[in-house]
Amino acid sequence: MQTSGKSDAEFDVIVIGVGGMGSAACYALARRGLRILGLDRFPLVHDQGSSHGESRIIRKAYFEHPDYVPLLHRAYELWHDLERVSGRELFRQTGLVLSGTADGETIRGTRLSAEQHHLELQNFSANEARRRFPGFAFPNHHDVAFEPIAGTLFVEDCVRAHLDGAVQRGAIIRGSEPVTDWSSDGKSVCVRTAMHEYRARSLVITSGAWATECLRDLQMPLTVVRKFVGWFPHHNDAFLADRGCPAYFFELPHGTFYGIPGFDSTTIKVAEHSGGETVTDLTRIDRSCHPGDLVRLQSFLTDHLPGVGPEPARYSVCLYTLTPDRHFSIDLHPKWNNVAFAAGFSGHGFKFCPVVGEALADLVQRGTAALPIGFPGCRRDGLDRVGDEITV
Repeated sequence: MQTSGKSDAEFDVIVIGVGGMGSAACYALARRGLRILGLDRFPLVHDQGSSHGESRIIRKAYFEHPDYVPLLHRAYELWHDLERVSGRELFRQTGLVLSGTADGETIRGTRLSAEQHHLELQNFSANEARRRFPGFAFPNHHDVAFEPIAGTLFVEDCVRAHLDGAVQRGAIIRGSEPVTDWSSDGKSVCVRTAMHEYRARSLVITSGAWATECLRDLQMPLTVVRKFVGWFPHHNDAFLADRGCPAYFFELPHGTFYGIPGFDSTTIKVAEHSGGETVTDLTRIDRSCHPGDLVRLQSFLTDHLPGVGPEPARYSVCLYTLTPDRHFSIDLHPKWNNVAFAAGFSGHGFKFCPVVGEALADLVQRGTAALPIGFPGCRRDGLDRVGDEITV
């Protein structure tokens, strides 16, 4: 361990949770020459939280809200920069096809963001889309939009690249070391784990599904849900990324479904974005596959991806941490100005990892972020006010 003239237990910033967001925060902070300690309760680049499962969609015409688009412009820049620095392929431009009714959230919101931010978006009727994207069965009453600059992020490689880059710049990253408690006096923080006690000037909390535990006295209104993801077999070249298959998203009356083309030539990724079983005990998450996990996915495949096999070749379980309004919560702690946190990414956050890392670095260094992150602050309308009295 490097000491940089300090005790091994003293740092500039400690980061709790080094998955997608935390690894990016470690990297952003280490690039600024700060002495960083990153801690995670699980082995590094694990499959127990929200940052695993091979691939994630990245897009700019953001139907959730146009205010995300400036953050996405920066995210694209930072992902490409990380690719260059790490020498890894982290992003594959596959495009994204979205299917829904013209007045639904997906199509209406996508077109609004594209219009406001002058993004390229190609619009098709259902018949035109069937010819353009063979393999997909689009409902006759749907509008279809295609965003050509959208694509896929290789999630585990992204986390590894951020962690490796942080370590190369002097950060210390420790997995399998769960945090048991932390405290702040506004000038320094103390973090206790099952093994050690550490001190730093500042603290960043990016603990994913465990955010409520790490920020328990804030009483953040977060709900964790279990999400099943399957890779289903096919024998159709139309579902291959290198044959032009895009990522996809369908808004249907009974739910929203998405997926990513296969990179193994034999499967396509399929999942439901809506729904999910609420997790009440994070120590007992069911990671097996049950018939109930497959019913809705199999129905979606039959109706909209005909020819894809009904039984998954492999599967994974990940966690969504939902806010009431499904927007993020990124802010300084209401009481301690040397503690920043990011939580509640609601199943659409991974593409923002480097932007969130950069914003968190700004918050603990300067108390404000250069990026426009005000709208996902913890005091916004639509997110219940967190507690004022905090003694963690």
